[in-house]
Amino acid sequence: MGAPVEHPRRDERVTTAHPSGLAHAEARVEAQSASLKKELGVRDLALTQILFIIGLTWIGVAAKLGPAHVVFWLLAIVLFYLPSAAVVICLNRLMPLEGGLYQWAKLGFNQTVGFLLAWNLWLYVIVFTSEIGLQCSTYLSYALGPGAAWMTRSSWFVALSSAVILSLMVVTSTIGLSVGKWVHNTGGIFMISIFSAVMLLPAIGVATGTLAEYHPFRTHLPELSLYNLNILGKMGFGALGGFEYMAILAGETNAPSRSVARSLFIAAPVIALMFVLGTSTVVAYVPNADIDLIGPIAQVLRAGYGPFGIAAPIVTVAILMTLAMRVGQASVAFTAVARLPMVAGWDRMLPAWFSRLHPAYKTPVNSIAVVGAASFGIAVLSLVGVGHAEAFQLVFNASGIFYALTYVVMFAIPLFGLRGVTPRPPAWLRLASLSGLLMTVLYIVLSGFPIIEAESVSTFALKITLTIVAMNLVGLAIPYSPRQRSGQDSAQVI
Repeated sequence: MGAPVEHPRRDERVTTAHPSGLAHAEARVEAQSASLKKELGVRDLALTQILFIIGLTWIGVAAKLGPAHVVFWLLAIVLFYLPSAAVVICLNRLMPLEGGLYQWAKLGFNQTVGFLLAWNLWLYVIVFTSEIGLQCSTYLSYALGPGAAWMTRSSWFVALSSAVILSLMVVTSTIGLSVGKWVHNTGGIFMISIFSAVMLLPAIGVATGTLAEYHPFRTHLPELSLYNLNILGKMGFGALGGFEYMAILAGETNAPSRSVARSLFIAAPVIALMFVLGTSTVVAYVPNADIDLIGPIAQVLRAGYGPFGIAAPIVTVAILMTLAMRVGQASVAFTAVARLPMVAGWDRMLPAWFSRLHPAYKTPVNSIAVVGAASFGIAVLSLVGVGHAEAFQLVFNASGIFYALTYVVMFAIPLFGLRGVTPRPPAWLRLASLSGLLMTVLYIVLSGFPIIEAESVSTFALKITLTIVAMNLVGLAIPYSPRQRSGQDSAQVI
């Protein structure tokens, strides 16, 4: 049996009035999640958010802007980061339910919108986790030196890496968050450790005379251009998205309404400082034209610690820690998204088979197995006919848009959803939602165009649009197949 359900105390409940329909729907979800084990606390949520949100390549992308990166980070924080944190806190306090964003969309609009949101998030994570074998091979080849370069060119080694890592994820996720949270916590600690080594570099350099000067917040106003808007959109949603993700595990969190909010207050300023100061270090040490957009962390560590003769071992350790962090990030994505078919099964949008729990661990074992198999299938398919850069970017851009579409729905809930809830969301929350929505739409529109050279920009945009539409039509057909339609619950939700 799982740990007893810990309902929020009276002083933890939100003050927003719950109409009977919403209250009934929430009670129904809480009853379904009663057998899930409550493993997560504030510390676990905060460390996991730091691990999941921070992407190591973004400090290289931002550093390409030179001193103007400070303005871009501030704009992204004000226009997207803070609005997303505010919306997540408010929606999670109103609906602290297993499934997170799926439940918010279902109760804020309807079951169809909720299912399509879960479908898009599921597609994004499948692509995201399918890359783990190739990335593992790449990091190992960097850590072991030139003699290991064959790893990235060997399809069988990449496939084997994918199979081993995804199998471990399936096992860990099946055992549950009693083990999984330590994988995620360790990844978060590694992330903080590596960024601390990066952010301390300028102080060490100035103190020892290896760096002439350091002005982390020196900036200038960037010019208004399509390229800069593209970068702003990517630094907003692309770099700073992810706060909503841990709310998916609300049913496995102690006092989720309070814990998710507290973890956000801890993680948000830490993440912002890591991005801004990490970028400032890259700008201080690496000439703009030489910035490595794939591995800026290893590059700046090598440049900063090189004069002391310790760069090689530090970079090797950093690469291995980065590999561990990447596996941790994939594990976070994998663990949470495996809950979405489970909660959709509760609503009879999918067969009840997806909601079946392991008798001992109380985890959705069938859903976990499906996510693992799908991720491995995409990983193997990606190895067939590799070498087409445009095809790769088509898939990559599409997966990012799948995730962004879930944010469109999230920001739309305070603006257009929850019609039966009173009082209506306050003006400041609607303004924050509008800002986040516009930033997300900016990301989606600009992701429809290739960064690399393509034979036709318009053809590329058409292909990616058709891919998004086609996959959503597939998602729409799943719960409305004759078999599923006959078994769906007739209860109405707000």
